[in-house]
Amino acid sequence: MKSEEITLKAFTVVGISVRTTNQNHKSQEDIAKLWESFLLNGVVQSIKNKISNDIYCIYTDYESDYTGEYTTLIGYKVSDTEGIPTNKNLVIKDFPACKYLKYTSEGELPYAVGKTWAHIWQSNTERAYIADFDIYGEEAKDPKNAKITTFLSIK
Repeated sequence: MKSEEITLKAFTVVGISVRTTNQNHKSQEDIAKLWESFLLNGVVQSIKNKISNDIYCIYTDYESDYTGEYTTLIGYKVSDTEGIPTNKNLVIKDFPACKYLKYTSEGELPYAVGKTWAHIWQSNTERAYIADFDIYGEEAKDPKNAKITTFLSIK
């Protein structure tokens, strides 16, 4: 699977989150519920200062590596946090500038993205475990033929 090394500037995402683990398939259940809440909850979609309508699904705050606990945050990248309500269970999270490997997943959701992550987990890439994320943009709207970009933080 092809990847490209790039450096991204610092950014901020506002959304909702869950603490989970890949052990015993718990993350599949937790993240599915988080997506459901995100898609059905108008609070997140009404966030001010969104840079775009691209949805970020971020894996961060790793306890150790991908086998330990981590936080999944689904939300939007924002230009600033002014005027964002803090009482609606929203999480505001800043991410530092970092080097990433950029992957592109194409095909049916969620299988296309799952295939990318399976490749990542089996690789010997030196991961930074700062923030790994998938971006669901305009090209991800057709679940039968989607294109999703995945970023893996590296050392």
